[in-house]
Amino acid sequence: TVQSMTNTKTSDIKATVDQIRRLQDAGCDIVRIAVPDKSAANAIKDIVRMVQIPVIADIHYDYNLAIQAIENGVSGLRINPGNIGSTSRVEKIVKAAKHSDIPIRIGVNSGSLEKDILDKYGQASAEALVESALRHVSILEKLGFYQIKISLKASEVLNCVKAYRIIADKVDYPLHLGVTEAGTFTAGTVKSSIGIGSLLMEGIGDTIRVSLTDDPVKEVEVGKEILRAVGLYNEGVEVISCPTCGRCEIELVKIAQEVNDAVRGIKKPLKVAVMGCAVNGPGEAKNADLGIAGGKGKGLILKNGMIIRRVKEGELVSALLEEIDKY
Repeated sequence: TVQSMTNTKTSDIKATVDQIRRLQDAGCDIVRIAVPDKSAANAIKDIVRMVQIPVIADIHYDYNLAIQAIENGVSGLRINPGNIGSTSRVEKIVKAAKHSDIPIRIGVNSGSLEKDILDKYGQASAEALVESALRHVSILEKLGFYQIKISLKASEVLNCVKAYRIIADKVDYPLHLGVTEAGTFTAGTVKSSIGIGSLLMEGIGDTIRVSLTDDPVKEVEVGKEILRAVGLYNEGVEVISCPTCGRCEIELVKIAQEVNDAVRGIKKPLKVAVMGCAVNGPGEAKNADLGIAGGKGKGLILKNGMIIRRVKEGELVSALLEEIDKY
């Protein structure tokens, strides 16, 4: 499942609900919201009532906020038991979580490891991340709580991947994958695709979050494409398009973007090819359900690699969309 996190002030109910609905429309399965204070915790009751996907409360330090979030209807918590305080405080959270039958995600981050663990390893290594996570797991297990998810996030891809590989051999708990602080759209997409994708191809991971310094909707779109690329998601339209070359004689970049935007809301599995060359296009698009291949001011409409229509260049997109509607 693909998760994202809102970047609105949670206490601003309208803004938060509007953003969650945009995330829902993009295909988000789970959403996390920050709960830094009582006003945010109070807003949860209205937020969960107005959206259709599970809402996870992100809590740091204040156990009362965690309990309040649970009472107001969240579907899960993200905490670090070690920074909540005394065992009695953690126990109160566990009691509330048990009563409401919701899971707790232990979120370990390379930037917030315990001092003694950092002293032991000298850095936020993969082994340090795992030791911190297992320490938090132990706290919950001693309280008889086992509805646990774990995340081990670092901004260095290799360190992050290594940490998940280690812990996957040690526990059976669901793992939430992500490369934290991955950066702006291009860098964040590359880092997340390599880190998350490589783990998924090894059978490691149950939920994912692509962290981008950008619109959260883009996190969901990239997340879905990562799942599609590793064969774990086939809903919606996959647009394949050529990178163009000296043979291209149509405005392929513009056409490909138009097609991509037009099919964004379609849920039925479909592969659409957008090719810029009438010579190689039909062959390159033969594995697609539908496609187009352009030439000098004209183009071909393809179905399963076979030419079914010839149209003018200006009619390529509209003709393709007609065939998609029929399909």
